Formats: sequence, C-alpha cells, structure tokens
Amino acid sequence: MGVVGGGFGAGFYWHEHPKCVVTGVTDLYPGRRAALKSRYKCDKVYDSLEIMLKEAKDIDAVAVFSGAPDHARHVKMCMERGWHVVSAVPACMTLDEAAMLKEVKEKTGLKYMMAESSYYNQECIYARNVFRAGGFGELFYSETEYYHQLFDLAKVLTDKGQLCYDPGGKRSWRWGLPPMLYPTHSTGYLVGVTKERITKVSCLGWRGASKEIRENPIVADNVYGNPFWCQASIMATNQGHMTRTNVFWICVAGGERAQWFGDQATLYMSNWGVHGPVEHSRAKGAQPLKVPEYWKTDMLPEPMRHASGHGGSAVFISAEFINALLEDREPEIDLYEALAMTVPGIVAHQSAFKDGEQLSVPQFDPAKKA
Repeated sequence: MGVVGGGFGAGFYWHEHPKCVVTGVTDLYPGRRAALKSRYKCDKVYDSLEIMLKEAKDIDAVAVFSGAPDHARHVKMCMERGWHVVSAVPACMTLDEAAMLKEVKEKTGLKYMMAESSYYNQECIYARNVFRAGGFGELFYSETEYYHQLFDLAKVLTDKGQLCYDPGGKRSWRWGLPPMLYPTHSTGYLVGVTKERITKVSCLGWRGASKEIRENPIVADNVYGNPFWCQASIMATNQGHMTRTNVFWICVAGGERAQWFGDQATLYMSNWGVHGPVEHSRAKGAQPLKVPEYWKTDMLPEPMRHASGHGGSAVFISAEFINALLEDREPEIDLYEALAMTVPGIVAHQSAFKDGEQLSVPQFDPAKKA
C-alpha cells in the first residue's frame, strides 16, 4: 500500500493490519516525507505522487491525503494506474469532478473509499445500530453540524503556523475554503446512518458585520471567491425527511456531532462542555447513554483494537479499507455513499449565493439494472 500526504495522512493505521504493508510514501515537503517514513516504517520514499505513479512496482492500493482541491484529480490518476484508493474528505469540490469520479470508478472497476470520520465515530455507530434495529421508529429529522474555529483572525497575516498556511508558509487550500465544500463531517451523520439521499437544499451564509470579520483577507481575498465564514442549511431527503446541516469556521463551539429525531426515540450525541450522550425513548424517557467502545470489539483485527483520533474512527477507516480489498467487496463508504455525502454541500454553497433559494441536488448512484 502507498500513502500520499504526510499531514492528516500520517494519522492512520494501515501498517497495523496483519494483511497490509506500506511499501511507498510521498509528500511534496521533506519533513512530511520523513514523518510518513517513520510512522509507517517504510523505506521507499518518493518526492511526489507523479514519481510514485511512474516508478512504484509494489503498490496495490493507495491512501490519498493530499489537499482537498487535489483529491478528485489524484484519485483519477491512481485508479487509472490500476490502484484501489481510499481518499480523504471531501471526495470532490465540483459537480464535474463528481461525474468524473463516477466515470473512472465504473470504468476501472476498482475499489474506492472515502475516509469520513463521522461514520465510525463511536456514537454514530451506536445510532446506526439503533436505526437498523428500528429503534427510532421513523427517523424523520436530524441536526448535523461541524463547528471548527479554524483561524486566529487577529494573527492571520503573521502566524503562519495556522492551518491556513502550508509548511512552506504559503496559503494552503484552507484559506477561504467555503464551509459547505467541506460538508461530510455533517452530512455523514445522516447518510452514514440511514443511507438516505439528499435531494433538495436551501442554504444561507454568514459574512460578518464588523470590519474585522467581513473584510478579513481570508474571506476578502481567496481563490474560491468565497465570502462566507459559516453556512447553515435545511435539506430534504428522498424519504420525505428533513435535516438541518451546518458548517462553521468561526464559532464558540467545537466538534462534529448530530442528534437524530424519530417518532419513537431521539438520540443526542455528546456536546462538549454541555452534556453527554442522551437517549430519549417513549418507553424509558430521557436517560444518559453509555456508548460502547466499539474499538475494543471484534469489529477490528486484534492488533488494531485501540483508541484513535477523530472519535475513534481512524482505526476503523484503516481496517475497513483493507478488509474490503481482502474480501473483494465495496467498502462501507464507497464512491456512491461518498458522493451522497459530498454533493449536497456543493449545491448548498450555490444556494447561499442565491439567498437560500431551494435547489435540487443531482444524484450519482449507479444506474439500476433492468
């Protein structure tokens, strides 16, 4: 297996799976290449993905953890090389890229997985199990949110250790990133539980009233032409259900979380500093919930049964991709689930420029067999 990208890409556990060896790593920055080499105990280091694609002889699959605007292009390059791919989120940033990914996946027949952390958050695993057991009744509404104070606005031009800069001190892809182009830490809590498809969306964006916020260079001068710090939306699904989905880059809050409302039960994920997880059912009322530590179970190979980052998801993402390849099946977050989580955000961003006009969300699921 190969690993591309030594930032977030250095936080996984491919090398701990009994049936996987990391045989190549690459990043454009020497420091990150060294970190990947050390992390995955891999001696074969390439200076770029392009060189790896040309020279590597012992790679079957690759983890693509480059910058978000490069994901779709890099996935295409790797799949056309004959490699299965697990990609960081988001899967893509435009509708054209979504169509391209669908085309290349179906043409090559290779496996694709998106490394969406919400799917394997321990509380989300619990919610999915409740849903599959019918415990919610009809799950008609959800509230999903990703709140992440990305920047210190007062130091945005001077502190180049912030996420909006790359290791070389230049503006990174996070500089001015539209919130809804990074939607999957929110949408994943619906699609990843019910497998519903979001069909319509109305979204508003917040620019800020003060000069400090509204004219900050992050929103006043970015490659995306994006003026919004925060975006909030209401979405409709193909099952006639509703979801409120938010992504905020400025807020006094934090984390990725959800709450799910059914006609028989409601489940609230923990909210930092406010409350722990709560399950509220007609039969038992509202009660604090002790969520199982699924990473301690046989859901994972024994060497991978340990705590990990992003709500315990990193070991699950690592194991699921490798297991899917070994078992010759599609990963749980395959391309179609990935696009179902990603594309609504792309359309939501378009809606925000139209004062919240409700827009239809194109679907990219495989054609139904006759």
